[in-house]
Amino acid sequence: MTPPAGPSLKSGFVAVAGRPNVGKSTLVNALAGGKVAIVSDKPQTTRRRIAAVVNGDGYQLVLTDLPGFQRPRDALTERMQRTVDASLEDVDAHLLVLAADEAIGSGDRFVAARVFASGCPVVIALNKVDQLRPERIAEQIQVAASLGDFHALHPISAAHGEGLGPLQDDLVALLPEGPLYFGEGESTDLPLEARVAELVREQALAHTREEVPHAIGVEVEELEEGRVHAVVFVETESQKGILIGKAGSMIKAIGAGARPEIERLLGGKVYLELQVKVRPHWRRDENVLERFGI
Repeated sequence: MTPPAGPSLKSGFVAVAGRPNVGKSTLVNALAGGKVAIVSDKPQTTRRRIAAVVNGDGYQLVLTDLPGFQRPRDALTERMQRTVDASLEDVDAHLLVLAADEAIGSGDRFVAARVFASGCPVVIALNKVDQLRPERIAEQIQVAASLGDFHALHPISAAHGEGLGPLQDDLVALLPEGPLYFGEGESTDLPLEARVAELVREQALAHTREEVPHAIGVEVEELEEGRVHAVVFVETESQKGILIGKAGSMIKAIGAGARPEIERLLGGKVYLELQVKVRPHWRRDENVLERFGI
């Protein structure tokens, strides 16, 4: 006798695309219900493909947060753009994120053209609508709607959690029946060391300006119970001086900002030891980029 079939499961992958600084990572975290991707107001914050797992009743939605589309300038940005290109393939749908508080311009149209050319269904998220008056939102919706033949368009505020329920419902509706790609308790495909390194980098980005943020890389060298040792890499001695700060004030502030997030991730108190090292032109060094998982 054939056993009765179990309940069907919808599962699949949705690539989150957009130009830099439109709020992709904030949206991914909001949909995932927790911090998976670091967030910063600096462009090029996301350097690698990050999968965020959203589990619900009868579905598993895997969002792939991608670096923003950009013109490659060095080995780092070349790898980032290759990640974007590769990740736009072999997904079930695309989530195109636009910033409602800025003009929808040539950068957005370039990304939209790539996304719509894929042949996958496209859902548009018009983010940051909380900062606009209704008439301006209506204007931006009209512009966004002209970008291509979309499946659905949602005005949202990722930062304030507005409009996310209907957006998520539309994404789940596009998923095919499939297996569980991630087990219970798995929220991302990033290794633990990489997640800790990203939390340190997030604070380094928050505390630095100008060209310094783009030159920062972080590697966790030791991760054991109650202790984390991470190295913050920069490219010049002057950047090292800025990152350490007067009497170590800057690196202490970075550590103080990162520690609570790391403790939340690891589930206990942590002694966080940060070291700053100079590695000239590491952004052009393929071996270093490989070590960083980029």
